[in-house]
Formats: sequence, C-alpha cells, structure tokens
Amino acid sequence: MRLLHTSDWHLGRSFHRVSLLEAQAAYLDQLVATVEEREVDVVLVAGDVYDRAVPPLTAVELFDRALHRLAAAGVPTVMISGNHDSARRLGVGAGLFERAGIHLRTDPEGCAIPVVLADDHGDVAFYGLPYLEPALVKDALGAGKAGHEAVLTAAMDRVRADLATRPAGTRSVVLAHAFVAGGEPSDSERDITVGGVAAVPAGVFDGVDYAALGHLHGSQRVTSRVRYSGSPLAYSFSEADHRKTMWLIDLDADGGIAAEERIGCPVERPLARLRGRLDTLLEDPALDRHEHAWVEATLTDPVRPADPMARLARRFPHTLSLVFDPERPPDDPAASYAQRLKGRDDHQIAEDFVAHVRGGSGPSDLERTVLRAAFDDVRVDETVREVSR
Repeated sequence: MRLLHTSDWHLGRSFHRVSLLEAQAAYLDQLVATVEEREVDVVLVAGDVYDRAVPPLTAVELFDRALHRLAAAGVPTVMISGNHDSARRLGVGAGLFERAGIHLRTDPEGCAIPVVLADDHGDVAFYGLPYLEPALVKDALGAGKAGHEAVLTAAMDRVRADLATRPAGTRSVVLAHAFVAGGEPSDSERDITVGGVAAVPAGVFDGVDYAALGHLHGSQRVTSRVRYSGSPLAYSFSEADHRKTMWLIDLDADGGIAAEERIGCPVERPLARLRGRLDTLLEDPALDRHEHAWVEATLTDPVRPADPMARLARRFPHTLSLVFDPERPPDDPAASYAQRLKGRDDHQIAEDFVAHVRGGSGPSDLERTVLRAAFDDVRVDETVREVSR
C-alpha cells in the first residue's frame, strides 16, 4: 500500500506578515497532482491543518477546495487535529466527510477506532491520535498523570489492544502529533512542554508498522518506522536549511517499508540568513545568489549603522527580519539583555530572576516545582481559551 505522509500545513499562516496563501495553494496543487501521478493509495495528514483554532475564511476555503479535490480523486485521506487546530471545529461534519473518503480523527477517545483499508495483501488499520493535551485528556484516557508520555502510552495501549483483535497479518499505521525524542525542532513550533518535558520516547509507538508524525517542521527519521514529514513550507528562518518534502512510503505484505521517497514541495522563494557588518553584506559578491530570497540579516557592527533596513532593501528587496548582534567582548557590560537570555526558556529565566533578587540563591526544589506548575497552568489556560473562542 502506498502512503503519502504529510503534516503541518498551517493554512492561514503568514511569514513575517507576508501572506503565504498562494504558496500554500501551490503546495496543495502539487499534493493532488502527486496523488494522481504516483498512484497513491492513502493520504495522511498528521495534524496542524490550520495555523490557529479560528482560522481566517481564506484558509477555510483553501482547505475546503483541497478536500473536494482529494475526494474527487477517489483516494482516501486520514487526517488528525494538531495542537494549533481546534479539534472540535476541525471535526465538524466528520461523519459526512467519511462517506467521501475523508476520515477526520479529532476525538482522543476514538483513537482506537481505525480506518481499515485493504490492498492485494489484506487489511491496513490506520489509527488517528489527535494532539493529546495531557491535562485535558488524561482522565478520559485513564493515563494516571498529566504528561505527554503518559497520555500517548495510554492511547497507544488502546491501539495495540484493538490491533490484537484484528485478523492475523493486519498491518498498522498510526498518525500522531507529538514531539518524539530524537527529533530536531525549529523555532516555528509552538511549545508543548508539560512539567519541563516536551519529548516522548519513540518506543511509545512500538507494535505498529509505521508512525506518521506531525508537529516538528523538519522532514526526518526518528527511526526507520517513526518519521516526521515536516511542514510543506518554511515558517521561520530557522528552517532556512530544510528541504521541504512529503514522504512517499510503500508498505509491503508484512508491513515493512518496501520503498521510500521524499517528494519535494514547491518553493515560492528561498530563505537566507545573512550575518556580518552592514558594509560587508552590501558589497560581498558571494551574496548575489540571495538577492531574490527572503532575508534575515544579523548585523554585527559595534555601533548601529544609520538606516540599515532601507540600505539592505536596496540590494535585498525581500528582507523581512533585521537583528542586531554587535561584536563585543564577552565581558563587555554593554552586552544586551537579549544576548544574556539567548537559548534560555521561560522557566530558566524565572529561576535566574529568583536567584538575582535573592543575591545569588536560586529556588529550592519545591519552588522549582511550583514555578513549573505555574507555567504549565498558563499554557493550558491559553490552549483552552483559544479552542473555546
């Protein structure tokens, strides 16, 4: 059976306030063309269909057209909600869509109800695990505690239990939206840390033939059977070196991967991250190839130059981001606050603040637990508010 593994469409997202709607439409055109030209048997969409819980109308219309085209192609699609989606909104009409071969899986309690498709070798059971917000689903799944590993393990236990009731030789595919240990993140994924932990071990997915993951935006293998397709477009400059692709996977009669291929996604405009003094960036002939790219420029001039954005735009008209990182010795007292915070998460910053106001004495273990719980509560509250809007 031939699978086309995609994820993280993020329909409606912009890039530094530049609309990506046309680029997203071009990607969906290519997706449908790939389905038809490569004789795909099933399309997988592993979450984050939209960029936010209440997407703009233009994004909804684009999604609607994509569903109609996939249904018209006669190729089943299995789709789950991600942490950016409103599961309830995305799941509206799921029963009707099912009749057209569009299988939406947005309810965590239905994670062990597979979409069963068949080929010449027998059945393949597709299980959709929508994004599982630990604090919201732990009781429904009987997870015991609110952690990513706990709720995913509980969901996968249900999957394995259902799979054990299927005829011998039934192959299995799981779609999930999670941060799996060994995956390489970028700057554009929303933080899903709970209790200081965001990642779950790949072993959570033991017992199935293929795990089609979403959430991380770089296409990558965690193991040969546990993979991210990545996002079809770059959504931050941290993705400048990504090759945006979809996985084309052939499952053999035993559930092994008989063939694999990365299908490249269309690139509207490449990304470039440039660093150096302004005069160097304006004069270096080696940078000619970036003149038509989206540019993030980091200026290292010791003194901020005059009109840097306007001057950069004359050579690089698609400059979107300007960062100042002046060359200074490490012990220079003028080093910026931003430099001191670089690479530190919110919880580490809070601990540093406690140490600062106490004259160097950091928080106790109990205080660290309270701080971490407070940050988790704020993140869950934000998720609930966004979904309920």
